[in-house]
Amino acid sequence: MSTQETVLRKAGSVEESEALRIDEDKAEQLVDALNTDLAATYVLYHQVKKHHWNVEGAEFLELHEYLGDVAYDLEVAADAFAERAQAIGGVPLSGGATYEEHAPIEPEGDDVYDIRTSLRNDMEAAATMIETMRDHIALANDLGDFATEEVLREHLETLEEHAHHFEHYLEDDTLVLESATN
Repeated sequence: MSTQETVLRKAGSVEESEALRIDEDKAEQLVDALNTDLAATYVLYHQVKKHHWNVEGAEFLELHEYLGDVAYDLEVAADAFAERAQAIGGVPLSGGATYEEHAPIEPEGDDVYDIRTSLRNDMEAAATMIETMRDHIALANDLGDFATEEVLREHLETLEEHAHHFEHYLEDDTLVLESATN
């Protein structure tokens, strides 16, 4: 462990960005929004990874691969949110408990659920995140930070696509036959 104990930037602090010329009041609002999206993204990321690891059944391979893709996209989004928060003068959130505290979504319990329940939980979390991100896009636009707006829009589009796919997976129509005992 390092013996260096110099704190360069205190968690929760925001500094005015001289290079990007976003004043501190605006930056504080934007960093708060980005950190909320960062927190929610990591909460959903860990939930989706749990489902990726535990999926079983006739559609295992397709769902396992798809959930891996979703997790990857969430990790990319989280990185973009954190880097943008830092660029505009903020300190990105870090750590599981901190993410759960700041996320607008509740993480699923530790138990393993059937895949329909798991996908429904993923879809519901994504839907809440979509609403929150839309609000943050409007905020960024209102504050004149079009770069943050663009970062959020890009990842909102991907999240909406995944939520739509979750919804399709949850439809009643399936190629898997019901058991002969029914």
